[in-house]
Amino acid sequence: MSAGLKLIAGLGNPGVQYQKTRHNAGFWFVDGIADRLNVDFRPEAAFQGELARLEYGGNTVLLLKPATYMNHSGRSVGSVLRYFKINPAEMLVAHDELEFLPGVVRLKVAGGHGGHNGIRDIIAQTGSADFARLRIGIGRPPDKSRVSQYVLENPGKTEAGQIAAAIDRVMDHAEAMLDGHIQKVMNSLNAV
Repeated sequence: MSAGLKLIAGLGNPGVQYQKTRHNAGFWFVDGIADRLNVDFRPEAAFQGELARLEYGGNTVLLLKPATYMNHSGRSVGSVLRYFKINPAEMLVAHDELEFLPGVVRLKVAGGHGGHNGIRDIIAQTGSADFARLRIGIGRPPDKSRVSQYVLENPGKTEAGQIAAAIDRVMDHAEAMLDGHIQKVMNSLNAV
């Protein structure tokens, strides 16, 4: 993947009540990019989400926060890909990851959904799994039956700090990712 990114989608749930929950780690990431590059999100009903547009390297890069709730993220992502004629391989999706401890981030290209319902829906709605994923560790509760509740809870102060620090580490590679140097960023991030 050497072409620049055209879409960065952060996954989460809309609404103030979910803003600080673990499930919204993907939103935190795209909010961080928007803050760093000084662009604003605007509601876009046609795309069932909020979009920010940034000019980078002579190209427009879209940032997306679906407003469809996590399990239906593919509706919003798919509509943006189709309308702007973006190939899934030109997209990065940032999401929370139960399999990694808070503070751990991993980047990967393509693959299955790994049990993540937002990724599952994007694959179903777009017909492709060939996109990059930024997996932001949130940890897993000891009791497997609590997963649904756990992702919708706010992390503790220490945990929130670890997640924020991990997102900051990724921000140091934002330009390389925008340029499409996913493999290079993957090698750097995944080595930590």
